[in-house]
Amino acid sequence: MKSFYITTTLPYVNSDPHIGFAMEIVRADIIARYKKLQGNEVFFNTGTDEHGAKIYKKAIEAGKDPQAYVNEYAQKFKDLGKVLGLSEDLNFIRTTDPNHIKATQEFWKICKANGHIYKKNYKIKYCVGCELEKTESELTDGKCPLHPTLQIELIEEENYFFKFSDFQKPLLDFYAKNPNFVIPDFRFNEIKAFVERGLQDFSISRLKSKMPWGIEVPDDKEHVMYVWFDALVNYISAIGWSSDLKKFKKWQIESGGMVQYCGKDNLRQQSAMWQTMLMAAKLPNSKHIVIDGFITGEGGVKMSKSLGNTVNPLDVVAEYGTEALRYYIARELHPFEDSEFTMEKFKNAYNANLANGLGNLVSRVMKMATGNEIKFDEKIAKKFADSKEVEELYKKQIDSFEKFNIQEAVNAVWELIGSTDALIQKEQPFKKIKTDKVAGEKDIKELLARLDMVGTMLVPILPATAAKVIDLVKNSKMPETPLFMRKD
Repeated sequence: MKSFYITTTLPYVNSDPHIGFAMEIVRADIIARYKKLQGNEVFFNTGTDEHGAKIYKKAIEAGKDPQAYVNEYAQKFKDLGKVLGLSEDLNFIRTTDPNHIKATQEFWKICKANGHIYKKNYKIKYCVGCELEKTESELTDGKCPLHPTLQIELIEEENYFFKFSDFQKPLLDFYAKNPNFVIPDFRFNEIKAFVERGLQDFSISRLKSKMPWGIEVPDDKEHVMYVWFDALVNYISAIGWSSDLKKFKKWQIESGGMVQYCGKDNLRQQSAMWQTMLMAAKLPNSKHIVIDGFITGEGGVKMSKSLGNTVNPLDVVAEYGTEALRYYIARELHPFEDSEFTMEKFKNAYNANLANGLGNLVSRVMKMATGNEIKFDEKIAKKFADSKEVEELYKKQIDSFEKFNIQEAVNAVWELIGSTDALIQKEQPFKKIKTDKVAGEKDIKELLARLDMVGTMLVPILPATAAKVIDLVKNSKMPETPLFMRKD
């Protein structure tokens, strides 16, 4: 059995979970479920990033000990598993976990021993929101465009630095050898252009006297690790590095490398900084970096915690249910571009495609079948499964999943729903069976086969709904309540 490793980024625990992270983790879950259906053994990782100046400030403002503060928020992110219907075997790592701390310090030692870490005095402009140094060209009116409500800080102190500048050629060579490394292509072009302009060494520590909340630098108790150098290591500490190299080999080497989901504001960190860190430690690189666009509010304004305009996924699930949110993320949000999210758009899509679409189709077909005592026919189902229509839709879905285009993969299911609705309209088996029982029964059995196929194709996307549809079809039952109740 082939191994497959997929991970999300680790969200900061400085506020409640928001819809942007829900999008990222649901998409990763769909790919993880798809890979399992393909016969792979899957390691699916997520967790929480719990160190850094931003979190330390929030804890102090709340009058809490930083560890107590992050414990509270980490649990909220962990609880997303049930809320979003995520895989039960999802691994959850925290950057305050002892094993992660040990692995991060070992990673530091190796990079330093290999000559890639040094100490110097420096002065920079720094965005706490991004946890990144900013050049003048990256600022708009002296503010970070991603965090316009936060003041740019001037930092002047002695810190440790990572020799990012040494890796321009190795990184460009790696990109050339791996033309599908960053998905989609236009994001890959962005990071290649960034690297081609030249790389600047970046700070990887902070003075403990100024910012004590972090992992202590090995052999220097006056410094703690800068948040990126700490958090990025989770991708390998989660799979056993450096304490269980057999486990690490299975998930990072034998699998062909980790697949990472992240937002477009993480492009530089994941596809350049992290890759050079792996090179510095002489470890294998990632396989794919899949870049999401932003979820925007009405009018295309970016949703962000700092702007205070985020949507809480728990509120959406409370009103519409887990499967409705999974559907909207999978089909209504663009897989790579920015997408606008409003509750009005959500309700319209829910009513049109779930309540009136999938839900209504299931009720209509099962009413015809149960009302006429017609059972699911395995032979007819197999014949339909082998049909050209299904072959083409399956191919479309698989090709789309392999390209991480989840929207197109879901569209393949709705094409089948659409053709099944069209068949009912054309053949009208509910009328036909009254005058031609044999022909009417044949049509209804084909509809059951089609519904079973809809359920099968929905398994990685809407697992709970898929299980309900397949159960209703195989056991010839009417749903006790509509699968998706219409919202007025």
